[in-house]
Amino acid sequence: MKISSWIGAFVAILVVLLASSSTFRLSTTAMAAAPDKAQVTLLYDAFGKTSDLQKDWGFAAFIEYGGKRILVDTGNNAEIFAHNVRAKGIDLSRLDFAVVTHRHGDHTSGLNYLLSVNPRVRIYAPKENFGVFGSELPGTFLRPNDSLPPEMRYFDGKVPEKLRFGSPWPQGNFEWVTRTTEIAPGFHLILLKGSWGVDLDVMELSLAIDTPEGIVLVVGCSHPTIEKIVEAARAAIDKPIHLVLGGTHLLPAKDDEIVRIATALRDQWKVDFIAPVHCTGEAAFAILKQAFGDRYVYAGLGTTVLLGPTVKTIAEGKHPRMQAMDDGDLRSYRTLLPQSDGHPEQGIAQQTPGT
Repeated sequence: MKISSWIGAFVAILVVLLASSSTFRLSTTAMAAAPDKAQVTLLYDAFGKTSDLQKDWGFAAFIEYGGKRILVDTGNNAEIFAHNVRAKGIDLSRLDFAVVTHRHGDHTSGLNYLLSVNPRVRIYAPKENFGVFGSELPGTFLRPNDSLPPEMRYFDGKVPEKLRFGSPWPQGNFEWVTRTTEIAPGFHLILLKGSWGVDLDVMELSLAIDTPEGIVLVVGCSHPTIEKIVEAARAAIDKPIHLVLGGTHLLPAKDDEIVRIATALRDQWKVDFIAPVHCTGEAAFAILKQAFGDRYVYAGLGTTVLLGPTVKTIAEGKHPRMQAMDDGDLRSYRTLLPQSDGHPEQGIAQQTPGT
């Protein structure tokens, strides 16, 4: 074969290899970014349709929106969390970042699994003086006393400028959040202190996503109260609330208080859709369903909530549904409603979507 033929063949092979490499890089980039996806998948909860996922008390959600892949909370048990993540085929090594809403074990225990597959992922967590995610205080916190001999003084009297406190996850790349802030374009973390219910004060983060339809608000447990979180999200983004998804901490509330909150979310705050989970409580599920009607989104374990002008779901069986409540769900909730104290169905007037 002539030299010119060898050169021509070599060039042709090189062009094919470069094209293949370029195509691979483009497809890999598109796969990583997934800018067309706008959905939330529920990975951890104690209720849901029958599936291969394991139910347990706790909360975790995987968000894909605007080319970002975000994990919010990690559930109550690392093994169950790992099982559910694998069952849904989710690759946590490709996260853009994670958010841990607050320090309670039913939201943090899966961190061991997350860090085993993605040890350097950035994890946003609320800052507390002696927080479980690590923290720091100025050295002056120790109130040095120069009159004491060195053996009676902290650090032999050579107190560091800052005192750093450890964490059960020392390898975790935690970024402490000290105020409501925008961590990426269109992604805001709302920081509030909560003391509602039986808990001591807890700092809690909520994720507010700026979408064309309004704010998609993902809450962990709503210890600061869901109303205060909604108010803070609207102040941060200055848009209406399109969807509230997560634990609303209405489990310890009386029925008349739940009715008041449901009405306020619908009428005062003009929330378009609501997808309550986790610590909301069965009585509140029923009352919120009564209040929001077709705008109530069932989001049990394994459900994928599709974001957009009309919030839809894909249940674990992969059957798309315009409305989240099927006939079986409606029968269950109708059975539950009369069992609630005060018969909440009498205390709330249902509105049709858009009214």
